[in-house]
Amino acid sequence: MDKDRVIGAAKVIKGKVKAAVGKGIGDKKLESDGEADKIEGKVQNAVGGVKDTIRDA
Repeated sequence: MDKDRVIGAAKVIKGKVKAAVGKGIGDKKLESDGEADKIEGKVQNAVGGVKDTIRDA
């Protein structure tokens, strides 16, 4: 498994937590930062998946 997949998954989790906390306390900036972290993590996870596929080919 590529390290990008692990880091990406961690960013998704971090983003979910930030978004939930931001929503809970009514902080729109924290909530949007969390959503951005989730998207960034998903992209990084996908890049890692592509790297794994190339390596396995």
